[in-house]
Amino acid sequence: MSAPNTEAAVVSVAPEGRRRRRPVPGSLLVGALIVVAVLGMALLSFVWTPHDPTLVNPAARLETPSSEYWFGTDKFGRDVFSQIMMGSRTTLFVGFVAVGVAALVGVPLGIVAGMAPGWFGELLMRGNDLILAFPALLLTIMFSAVYGAGTLVAMVAIGIASIPHFARLIRGGTLQVMRTEYVVAARAAGRGPFAIAVRHVLPNVSGLVIVQASVGFAIAVLAEAALSFLGFGTPPPTPSWGRMLQESQEMLSIAPRLAVFPGIAIAVAVLGFNLLGDGLRDRFDPKMEDRR
Repeated sequence: MSAPNTEAAVVSVAPEGRRRRRPVPGSLLVGALIVVAVLGMALLSFVWTPHDPTLVNPAARLETPSSEYWFGTDKFGRDVFSQIMMGSRTTLFVGFVAVGVAALVGVPLGIVAGMAPGWFGELLMRGNDLILAFPALLLTIMFSAVYGAGTLVAMVAIGIASIPHFARLIRGGTLQVMRTEYVVAARAAGRGPFAIAVRHVLPNVSGLVIVQASVGFAIAVLAEAALSFLGFGTPPPTPSWGRMLQESQEMLSIAPRLAVFPGIAIAVAVLGFNLLGDGLRDRFDPKMEDRR
């Protein structure tokens, strides 16, 4: 899954006024429904699950789906559906924190790089590009060697690895905003860089931040699942979709459903956030509609 082309980012920088209403993209509606469903399942798991997702019950191991165990049980007798519900909580928590870390660092960095003089902005972006040499998996392995594997380590590693995508995207948007007439007028009127960034740049790139956050969330879901699958993510007994896949490997010939259900959960969640990101991009970028 690749990040959007940040160098060709397009920002709507039209001054305030009445804008022509565009229809809501279908991908936005479908993506929003899927995301709301996943979020609702995660919130529901705080107050109710069919069974205790961490309860080991050897007498009920490898039960097939039934009215009591909707998705059956795993090799330890734990209810798979309850684990899926609680695993959604873990996945969303990791995604929110990772995207939050990336946005809190990447957005200001991109704005500063876009507003700074040419050489300084390029220097910032070359330093930002160095982070691309350290993907989330490598960062997690490095941090795990020092601090030990865990959810916090995975969140920080995914967040740091996502900073360059936010920074490059926001820098491209900032460069376009800085060329607009009202920003030139504001600078001529003596407004300082901070005032211009807060009043003019940030509101005009906020749509890009929302789109990138949605796409980054999908990447974070995949990254968390991959890290948990490899043993660097959420430790047991806390349910995680990635670790459910890892634990199902030795049971594929006996109970393939143990891999199918968490795999579907990951695929649906990633699809939902990707569709939401595409829909938001169509909504916030008027030129996307002109290309159709």
